Amino acid sequence: MSRHAHHPHEETLCQDRERGGHEAVEASACCGGRHEHNEHDAHRHHHDHDHEHDHDQEAHDHGASSCCAPSIVPLTRPVSDGKGERTSRFRIEAMDCPTEAKLIEKAMEKVAGVARLEFHFIERTLIVHHDLAETAPVVEAIGRIGMQAVPIDDDGSSTAASPPPSFWRAHGGLVAASAAAFAAEALSLSARGDLDPLVLPLSLLAMVLVRGILYKGWIALKHFTLNIHFLMTLAVIGALIIGESSEGAMVLVLFALAEKLEAGALSRAGEAVRALMSLAPDTARVADAEGNWRDVPAARVALGERLLIRPGERVPLDAVIESGESRFNESAITGESLPVEKGPGATVWAGSINGDRVIEARVQALADDTLLARIIHRVRDAQATRAPIQRFVDRFAAVYTPVVVLLALAAAIALPLLGLRTWHQALYTSLVMLVIACPCAMVIATPVTLVSALASLARNGILVKGGEPLEMAARIRTIAFDKTGTLTQGQPRVIAVTATGSETADSVLARAAALDAHSTHPLARAVVAAAAEAKLVLPEVSGIEEQAGFGVHGRLEGKGLSLGSQRLVAGSDLAPGLADAAARAADEGRGMLFLLEEGRPLGMITLADAPRPEAAAVLGELERLGIGGIMLSGDQPRVAATVANEIGLARAEGGLLPDDKLARIGRLSREEGPVAMVGDGVNDAPALARADLGIAMGAAGSDAALETAGVVLMDDRLDKLPWLLKMARRTKRVLSANLVIAILIKVVFFGLALTGYATLWMAVFADVGASLIVIGNGLRLGRAKMVSGQAPAQP
Repeated sequence: MSRHAHHPHEETLCQDRERGGHEAVEASACCGGRHEHNEHDAHRHHHDHDHEHDHDQEAHDHGASSCCAPSIVPLTRPVSDGKGERTSRFRIEAMDCPTEAKLIEKAMEKVAGVARLEFHFIERTLIVHHDLAETAPVVEAIGRIGMQAVPIDDDGSSTAASPPPSFWRAHGGLVAASAAAFAAEALSLSARGDLDPLVLPLSLLAMVLVRGILYKGWIALKHFTLNIHFLMTLAVIGALIIGESSEGAMVLVLFALAEKLEAGALSRAGEAVRALMSLAPDTARVADAEGNWRDVPAARVALGERLLIRPGERVPLDAVIESGESRFNESAITGESLPVEKGPGATVWAGSINGDRVIEARVQALADDTLLARIIHRVRDAQATRAPIQRFVDRFAAVYTPVVVLLALAAAIALPLLGLRTWHQALYTSLVMLVIACPCAMVIATPVTLVSALASLARNGILVKGGEPLEMAARIRTIAFDKTGTLTQGQPRVIAVTATGSETADSVLARAAALDAHSTHPLARAVVAAAAEAKLVLPEVSGIEEQAGFGVHGRLEGKGLSLGSQRLVAGSDLAPGLADAAARAADEGRGMLFLLEEGRPLGMITLADAPRPEAAAVLGELERLGIGGIMLSGDQPRVAATVANEIGLARAEGGLLPDDKLARIGRLSREEGPVAMVGDGVNDAPALARADLGIAMGAAGSDAALETAGVVLMDDRLDKLPWLLKMARRTKRVLSANLVIAILIKVVFFGLALTGYATLWMAVFADVGASLIVIGNGLRLGRAKMVSGQAPAQP
């Protein structure tokens, strides 16, 4: 293997990586000496930043940077002193509103050994971290509050799974209750009104058929929890007391119907996660001890086992190809629709689709640790996190409900005393206000919208670690870019060949490639690749040997041939054309390799790290979004300036050490607002952690990036960056619209209640209607698709 001695200008091609190595070591030291990397390509080692956001602070602390803090803080509440070393999952179908989490928390406080809880409302699952020998106490405690907790196995199936009930078994009671309630209401509106003897029996029958709501209200009362079932129960009891039994029945029936509709809408929100889960097949074809192929559950396949993947099949587990070549559709992982050609030694990801050839591969990740599984976990975790806007909504809801309840009580007392309403009318008004007091629409609006957006981004190859990074992406005003591997392709290429005398560019390139044919050095690979692209025939060079500090030497047709840095021509008189080319290359910070025959210069090869083809268009799109860009590079200033000029970037700073980049990021954040740092997972870990939002790109093969980056672009497509920011802004608009809709509907019906125009059943429609509107609005984000790297396609 030859190693070229590099002129200082040539060294600029690799300085970014060398500096990145120092930065990675620094980041590693910050994490207690841990240093993770993954060799996804021969020329890339993805080191990632640790990015901490303080979830308890309203503002990001720009005065300090801390590593190794988790990027996602689950919605958890410690309920005992246990360590929570075991984890159990339960499906709770009755957990249809986030306010019901309070009931579960209170129930779990009485179970010794439960450490903390995570609530996934859209999937209606509860994750319990505990130290219990068995989970029966958890199931029993939840049962005592009127809910059924069904344990979920590791593969996602329920241990007590049963076939779905028939329509009449599932909905027959509600159908009968609806008929009874509507009949009672029709009789109540007739000439005899509530004096009709059938009104009360029909109303009571309807209430008995949907008594589950009243039971939940009783449970909430026992546990001093102010939720919708408690408020609804109070409203029904009040209606019975004031002789409005038919309206009380209608309230319960409409609310039960609304719960069914809301459950269906929430189920649609969970489809995004289930769709991701379905990408990986449940079974894998593995070789047994005798070498025979057999199908086994993917969850039971061990590391190192051999897989057989036939044409058209999805890859069941992450694996390394041992034999065979094929094209793989990896759109489920990277969002890139074009198939990728892969052969022995390449990694194939679970969920990708094999093309038209059979391959054999060796398993390198268990079912729960595949790249796809980790993406699913991150999208799921988004349901258990509180983004800033969600923390605001939670605080607002915590104040809103008791305030409205107090206002309802005040209205029941003050309106008659002021002579504005009779006691009967005032009590009825207060009952309507109790129904309006439920904050479900406001509380559910945020998680549904965020999960829909995050799942859509994940399908397009953009992994966002929860609501907080997504909200921050909508606020970004400046983006700082690393150069090597981010704005450039991360590897040198030949950009010019200069020949002297009777030589031609092809002859110079062919002989240089012959000398470099067996080298793995990045510059050597660039020379060989350029010769191959030009379809040149390489001559036979003998006696190839390396001379440290000068380059590689050999013999061709009895003459000595050398390829190396400018040191080879030091003191030599270069031909005018060659001297001018060398001066231009030096001025632009390009790399140079000189080819000599018996000490006589034959030509020069100019190399550079080429800009990404899409870089200029991406920067233009960011400018149209009102986002400024700046390059922060460890390379020489003139190299950074040359690349910036080629891609149309107005601001570029070179020669920066890691501490310099940290200072620049801090200054940009103070002077220009929230700043994002984009790197390729190799360099700039401290700067990525220091920025308000760290974005790692091309990190599909990096475990560390998946665990620590705020945002991960799964492939090397820089054009996904504008789409990420557009989706973040669109999500912010939808979140704001949902909150305005929910609050406005509440305010309107609150006013109608005070003026005596709102009825109980209208209040129920308003409450549930608001929930369905915000859920439907949030679900629209789940259908967004990236179109040519530009804007989200409208559903």
